[in-house]
Amino acid sequence: MKQVIQNLRSGETTVIEVPIPSPQKGQALIRTAASLVSAGTERMLVEFARKSLVGKARSRPDLLEQVLDKARREGFITTVEAAFNRLDQPMAIGYSSAGTIVELGENMHGFQVGQRVACGGGGYAVHAEYAAVPRNLLAALPEDVSFESAAFTTLGAIALHGFRLARLQLGSRVAVIGLGLLGLLSAQISRAAGCSVLGIDLDPGRLDLTRRLGIQAVLRKNAEGATAGPTDGQGFDAVLICADTPSNDPVELAGIIARDRAFVVASGAVGLEIPRKLYFEKELTFLNSRSYGPGRYDPAYEEGGQDYPIGYVRWTEGRNLKAFVELLSTGAVDPAPLITHRYPVDNAAEAYHLITGKDAEPFLGVLITYKGTQTSGTPLETTRKAPRSAKVEPSETAGSLPPENVRLGILGAGNFASAVMLPAVKKAPGIELVGIASASGLSAQNAANRYGFNYADSHEDRVINDPQVNTVAILTRHHMHAQQVLKSLQAGKNVFCEKPLAIKEEELAEIEQFMLDENKESLSPIQHPLLLVGFNRRFAPLAQKMKAFLAERNEPLAAYYRVNSGYIPADHWTQDPEQGGGRIIGEGCHFIDFLTFLTGQIPVSVAASALPDDGRYREDNAILNFKYPDGSIGTVAYLANGDKTFPKEHVEVFCGGRIAQLNDFRSLELVYAGKRTLQRSRFRQDKGHQAEWEAFSHAVTSGGPPPIVYDQIFGVTRASFAAVQSLRSQERIDLT
Repeated sequence: MKQVIQNLRSGETTVIEVPIPSPQKGQALIRTAASLVSAGTERMLVEFARKSLVGKARSRPDLLEQVLDKARREGFITTVEAAFNRLDQPMAIGYSSAGTIVELGENMHGFQVGQRVACGGGGYAVHAEYAAVPRNLLAALPEDVSFESAAFTTLGAIALHGFRLARLQLGSRVAVIGLGLLGLLSAQISRAAGCSVLGIDLDPGRLDLTRRLGIQAVLRKNAEGATAGPTDGQGFDAVLICADTPSNDPVELAGIIARDRAFVVASGAVGLEIPRKLYFEKELTFLNSRSYGPGRYDPAYEEGGQDYPIGYVRWTEGRNLKAFVELLSTGAVDPAPLITHRYPVDNAAEAYHLITGKDAEPFLGVLITYKGTQTSGTPLETTRKAPRSAKVEPSETAGSLPPENVRLGILGAGNFASAVMLPAVKKAPGIELVGIASASGLSAQNAANRYGFNYADSHEDRVINDPQVNTVAILTRHHMHAQQVLKSLQAGKNVFCEKPLAIKEEELAEIEQFMLDENKESLSPIQHPLLLVGFNRRFAPLAQKMKAFLAERNEPLAAYYRVNSGYIPADHWTQDPEQGGGRIIGEGCHFIDFLTFLTGQIPVSVAASALPDDGRYREDNAILNFKYPDGSIGTVAYLANGDKTFPKEHVEVFCGGRIAQLNDFRSLELVYAGKRTLQRSRFRQDKGHQAEWEAFSHAVTSGGPPPIVYDQIFGVTRASFAAVQSLRSQERIDLT
């Protein structure tokens, strides 16, 4: 399919071919008929992308400071590579569209294939022939609403939310500052609610259009004098600021023309220096409108499909979308007169020349249309979903001898995959890149182009069941790992799974049962699939030297691993027990494994305690104490309450007159018999990702053994579960 993307490094807006996305649980696949280009949000993004690196740094000093902090912690080369990888990621643009449902994911009751819908949401309702959109960001379309009008629904919901924040009533007097798309929709909504409306703008052409819609309008220079008539000299009950300017003038004007104790609501991006005297004397209420209603920026609502009870939250973003569609259906709001340009998706780049002023042509509503669709009338004929590959039995992919090369298929193509894992895989010898899949399709296609995969897809089955693939790497979100691991193993594939292996006990037990099943003795060697979990730190060069330094120990060791993990909001997906497993299971397993690597044994018990969460944290300020069979003890101090500018990881080991200190995988200090040796990496941090893949590639092509013994893989994962159990029970958990 065709999709419009923005390249943040070059500034180019292009149309590329990508796989049709795969709708996940709680999503519908939409065949897009029309999508609206945002002259505000999207223009700012394009203008930022077109700046030089220096220009980008000047316009976003906050991001520059983050880059400098990272360079101080992890080294210059590592940081530069990460920064350029971010800039090379194609950005899907668009957030308001309409089309027809052609496929439903799980948990989509109330929707059906062939249904016409309006779609909202950045990253979902994108400029593409097909889009996977969550249920709470869909609104059913009546037959009398055209796709072109429905493409305005997200912007209409933004206007509607701003209107609701102003607490307006029938007969209220409203001023709308800024008569672009948002302002004209806000003015129409206010009029439909029985309000008296005055529009204000700098552009005489916008005023003419506003008057043709039956709404009074004046130039900015006349606004203060024009207030007396419409308001009987009392001022407006509410002022809706819909302008797009860094100037503070709209806020100042709003204060002048508002009545005593009125509401001023900013839905547009404007200067926000509030003149205190003016606002104080009138006791004005100023509100910044946050997008299109409650639920916006809440992953549980937008991604998880969890609605808010209507008795407590009457107007969510989803209900605002539906309410705007009803206004379209009754004719109370009509976006059709606002449309000035239409571009077929093949020519979408021209739309961005237009909105950034390159064509010096006036515009207002800019639509992108899609071949094979119609923009009004009867529902579109549904399109068959992209075919999935038929299931391939293990015998079709297996042989009797180890392969000459790792023929790799990858599931997941997010930032970690692209920035860290794929560069490491590319450098490791003996690996052929066959296919890569991601649900969105876009990130998979970008990775395929950058790293040379034979194909990209949006369905995991094509990779797992591809007879050309003998090894599958799983780089998806945590809740998908166990299912994809087992599915790949059952297909006879060797599996690399980025940590964690599983986030639930029953998932781990199922994988362990498969790997330890005695009945597999009858399988040929290649049908003994190898499994590796991405505990990369034990493969790091400095970690290997640390282990060698301690190799001759004849007594237990004491190890302390401090992790300055950094704060992550409680609503981030990694914190979700069902999706990320929480930070101890999701990331803490790394550090439990490192202690296991140093001792050569899996822990026999764990006792954990944590600081109070106090509504800010989620079990991510914890001290985990492990005991090992030989009497060794290990402590992981996993802390989210520190300063991110401080190095992330520090390991100290004391044993038999020896001391080893590993600092953030950039320096290693070894002390023994009065002698100190220091090894340092000044420009690059090496956490062992490439060495990990080299070890796995060798194991696959030589027929084993696995780089990490399975007892340790399963034992570490189980220890992470026990650590969380201990945190909650405040008891020591026996792991034997």
